[in-house]
Amino acid sequence: MTKTQPLSGYTLPVFACAAALAALRCLREGIYSLDSVSVNLLEPQITAEIPIEQASVLKTGTALGVTRSDPGENLDLTRNTPVWAMVELGNWEEGEQIQIVGGEGIGHHKAGGGAAIYDYAMRLLRSNLSRELAPSAKITVTLILPSGRQLAARTSNEAFGVVEGLSLLGTTGISQPLSAPGQLEVYREQLQQKAQLFDCLVFCIGENGLDLARQLGINPDRLVKTANWLGPLLVEAGYQGVQSILLFGYHGKLMKLAAGIFHTHHHLADGRREILTAYCAKARMPADACSAIFAAATAEDALGQLRALDAQSGSNWVDRIYGDIAQQIDLRSSDCIFTHTNRRIPVGSVMFGRDRKIIVKSDIGDTFLTQIC
Repeated sequence: MTKTQPLSGYTLPVFACAAALAALRCLREGIYSLDSVSVNLLEPQITAEIPIEQASVLKTGTALGVTRSDPGENLDLTRNTPVWAMVELGNWEEGEQIQIVGGEGIGHHKAGGGAAIYDYAMRLLRSNLSRELAPSAKITVTLILPSGRQLAARTSNEAFGVVEGLSLLGTTGISQPLSAPGQLEVYREQLQQKAQLFDCLVFCIGENGLDLARQLGINPDRLVKTANWLGPLLVEAGYQGVQSILLFGYHGKLMKLAAGIFHTHHHLADGRREILTAYCAKARMPADACSAIFAAATAEDALGQLRALDAQSGSNWVDRIYGDIAQQIDLRSSDCIFTHTNRRIPVGSVMFGRDRKIIVKSDIGDTFLTQIC
């Protein structure tokens, strides 16, 4: 029986674009009562109708548009977040017709300082706004997330170098409901189909893992996107008679399995610094270094500290500690499958960092990766 696909929504760049379109139309046409605007998503090539809450001229040549984020059936902290865009008419001679600026609540890169407005968001805004501008017209668009700074404190943005706000991130306008309960049923169905084709499946938590796995030469048909549903999908693989599983993921997510945390969404369970500190102590790292690891703001910062210690002392803390974690991930994952299905399936793991470079491969993970690449 085919499962019902949970309702998708739209990503933050779409709402930022809609707010900017509303502000521009308010400026050009004096329209204050816009109910919605149409946004060409580019990826995919469809048009979305986005509700507008408010639009108003602030002063001569400047207007503000306001909409509200709707990510669909997803555990997304940006749900109902106000999204503002201020559009100002300009008259500069050189440079871009449309200048895009990050205002309050839009994060910026810790290294370099630029606003965390990524390629898709830039293309979306410029494509949709340019259609409504005369060739000689110039505008500056300032994007604002009034709650962005507070919401960012509840994300892992800082682990990826973005601070003091949220990113306008994504490669598509559609927000897939990866953490909605109904999505698990869709993933189960996909796993069941792939289990008929391959003895070894590769579980990837997110898009970064999927992309890196493809770059390494793994057959895309062998890849199973799990989002945060690792536990239920490991068990499903056991029921489907899969012979082996390779876990491929960002270390800050995957290390949770070493502590028996099999739903990795940070809203439900988190213990990254505790896990990492425990394995540092197990490796007999000095107490002051263990304390520093425990105090690290993110798993990525902790990894950076370990690497710095290795560089200073010529030690191999990263290999030892992450090697132990990877081995425990394999054991706990295999035990999870056995507990629920009475089937013992070997599980290997590969962990990578923010830079998409592999940190560690467990012994089993290394063997599986060699076999399938």
